[in-house]
Amino acid sequence: MQVTINQSRLELVEGDVTAQDTEAIVNAANPTLLGGGGVDGAIHRAAGPQLLEECRTLGGCQTGDAKITKGYRLKAKHVVHTVGPVYRRDGERAVELLASAYRRSLEVTSENNVRSVSFPSISTGAYGYPMEEAAAIALQTAINYLESHTDIELVRFVLFGRRTYQVYEKALKEILAHD
Repeated sequence: MQVTINQSRLELVEGDVTAQDTEAIVNAANPTLLGGGGVDGAIHRAAGPQLLEECRTLGGCQTGDAKITKGYRLKAKHVVHTVGPVYRRDGERAVELLASAYRRSLEVTSENNVRSVSFPSISTGAYGYPMEEAAAIALQTAINYLESHTDIELVRFVLFGRRTYQVYEKALKEILAHD
């Protein structure tokens, strides 16, 4: 599914974020930025050991913030590392922190003159964020950003598995119906 927001494209695709040819991909990282499971581990494996070496120099990352590195062996030139909330631990702040993770990733993308970026579904795996709620927050945050920033030409949500894609597609249709 693809829509135009301002002068930018927002896309939903089913697939593997590590295989994307956008200028940057977003890593759903942990606060150490030193690799882990899920998307984080897959990105580190695909990028190679140089990614870990560069991440060691960054001093970690706070929940809701984002930092950028090179992409090394990935098709993407850059990896934007962001830390989403752990749903049960972060409680009332989870919504704010998840929106911040997406917004800060887009800001870092803009600050580094990156024109295209691919996101996974942040915090919906091991961090336990309910998919339906997370999809609405992710998409609305991206739409809000694109409505006031024209420098990013493409924001792609790369969704692992048919169910995840369908949840995001439904959320996007609901958001567009209310605009």
